[in-house]
Amino acid sequence: MSNREFAKNLIDQIPESRLLYVISYLQGAAVPDETPNAGTLEAFAELEHGGGHRFSGTTEQLFAELTED
Repeated sequence: MSNREFAKNLIDQIPESRLLYVISYLQGAAVPDETPNAGTLEAFAELEHGGGHRFSGTTEQLFAELTED
């Protein structure tokens, strides 16, 4: 029996009242992994090598900083 078949058999044994939890998990697991684009990979490398700008503060403070002239 494949893992997929085993999972389907187990789902049939789960009480209806608990299926919401299983569905939520499965929806998250079904999302394909995203591969970062070249710009994102470049930004990660910059941070790893001590460059870039790290921000620690609230979201409100971040947006205020980003919108400064």
